[in-house]
Amino acid sequence: MGMALLFGVLTSSALLLGAFIGVRFELPKRVLAIILSFAAGALITALTFELFQDAYERGGIWLAATGLFTGAVVFTVLSALLDRWAQAGSSPLPADEYRGSPKLDTDAAATGRTPSAASTRGAAGLALLAAATLDGVPENLALGVSLGEGTGGMALLAAIFVSNLPEALVGSASMRSHGMSTFAIIRLWGLCSAVLVVAVVIGAGPLSGSDPETISLPLAFAAGAVIAALADTLMPEAYEHGGPAVALSTAAGFVLSFVLSLA
Repeated sequence: MGMALLFGVLTSSALLLGAFIGVRFELPKRVLAIILSFAAGALITALTFELFQDAYERGGIWLAATGLFTGAVVFTVLSALLDRWAQAGSSPLPADEYRGSPKLDTDAAATGRTPSAASTRGAAGLALLAAATLDGVPENLALGVSLGEGTGGMALLAAIFVSNLPEALVGSASMRSHGMSTFAIIRLWGLCSAVLVVAVVIGAGPLSGSDPETISLPLAFAAGAVIAALADTLMPEAYEHGGPAVALSTAAGFVLSFVLSLA
C-alpha cells in the first residue's frame, strides 16, 4: 500500500507542477506542442501494454472490447459537453476551420498569445480541470491495480505523469487569464491531485483483489478513455501548434514508455 501511495503522489505531482508553471511562466507555443505530443506517444504504449492487453488477458476480447468502447464513448461525450461549456457565449467557428479544443486553450499558456474568450471567462480552465479528473480516475485505478498485483506499472506511471503536466499547465494558465489567484488555482489542482491519489490506493487495495473479469472492465474503460483523448484532443492540438516536427517527440514518448514497460 505504501508503494501505491508513492506512485499516486508521483503521478499527481505533475498536476501541481504543471499548475505552478502555468501561473508563473509562459512557454513558446512549439514547446507546448512538443509536451503534448510526447505525452501522446507515452500514452500509446501505456494503453496497449498496461491497459488493454491486461484487460484482454483477464476478461477475454469481448469484455475488453466492450469496456474499451464504453470508455471511448463516455470520454467523447463528456469531452464534447465540456468543450461546449467552455465555448458557451463565443461565436462559433466555420465548420472547416479548426481551432482545437476550447477547453485546451494553449494560447493562454504561450508567449505572445491572446487567451481565448473561454479562458478570460474562466470556463476553459475549469473545464480542463474537470476533464483531467474524469479521465484521471480510471487511469489511476488501473495503475493501482497493476501495483497491487505486482505487475509493474512504470510505463503507465510515466504516461500519466507526462499527460497530467500539460493539462494542469494549460488549465492553470487559463484560470490565471480569468484573474483567479495563485492560491485558488493551486488549491483546485491540489484537490484534483488528492482525488487521483485516492484512486491509486483503491486500485491497489480492494479492487486488485477482485475477480479478473471485474478488473478487466475498468482497465479496458481506461484504455478507451485514453484512445479518445489522443484522437480528440492531444494529437490534433499537438499537430495544430507544432506541425510535422511533433512526430519525433511522439516517437520519443512511445520509446521511453515502452522501455519502462519492460522494467
